[in-house]
Amino acid sequence: MAPRLSLSVFAIALLLVGTSAFAKQEQINSISFGYVGTTGPGHWGNLNPNYSTCSHGKWQSPVNIVRDKVVRNKKLKPLTRDYAAANATLVDNGFNIAIRFEGPVGVLVADGKNFTFKQMHWHSPSEHQIDGKRFPVEMHLVHQADDGSFAVVSALYHYGDPDPFISKLKSKMDELAKEKREGYEEAQIPLGVMKTKYLSRKTRKYYRYFGSLTTPPCTEKIMWNILGKMRSVSKDQVKALKAPLASSCKNNFRPIQPLNGRHVELYHDDELRGN
Repeated sequence: MAPRLSLSVFAIALLLVGTSAFAKQEQINSISFGYVGTTGPGHWGNLNPNYSTCSHGKWQSPVNIVRDKVVRNKKLKPLTRDYAAANATLVDNGFNIAIRFEGPVGVLVADGKNFTFKQMHWHSPSEHQIDGKRFPVEMHLVHQADDGSFAVVSALYHYGDPDPFISKLKSKMDELAKEKREGYEEAQIPLGVMKTKYLSRKTRKYYRYFGSLTTPPCTEKIMWNILGKMRSVSKDQVKALKAPLASSCKNNFRPIQPLNGRHVELYHDDELRGN
């Protein structure tokens, strides 16, 4: 039996990105959101006053990346991701499957600034689109700097060979799917020491823009970096990612948000091999 924790909205926010962006949520308990019906994305802004940015924000995510309209920015640098092995826990919080790390696991260096790797989770189908196309899965690697700002590295998946990283989690995901969640609870499966070097390849190409969290409270000023090289995933792996989730969150993607004048920038090093 996996350990269970009572899941308040603040705990959800803590799972997503840490504490600083969500201090105002400490007094809120048991506020639910989903992806269909009256708790779906179109209603998030009305579920709680602290979610108002979901409805009224101007820099929201996800977005559709139109390749003919991206701006190639030669001032952008490669994303440096230096991840190490660390104790980890697989978590089902009802709206996504996530991996939380205990202690230092590594850093992302973006624009000369260090962001500590906090956690990772998956959405299926993808939230971001490329030229109007949605993909089977999107992985978010969430990082936080000492000043409280956040950077997310996003990887899109197409159908093909099984993803090696997800394959290593298959038995644990099956175990997680057998757990019964009740109300605002989360299930946890200890993973032990997890190697994350697979996630820290060199970056040949990525798209950069500033947006928001894709779940309530939809906090803005998030640095998004969508990798240009896609990963592959099998249909069975997609089913495994969806299996533990609540029925209203089986398709846990937020609809595309307007750019509102924002530009998506492109970094592309034609000589560097990697993703």
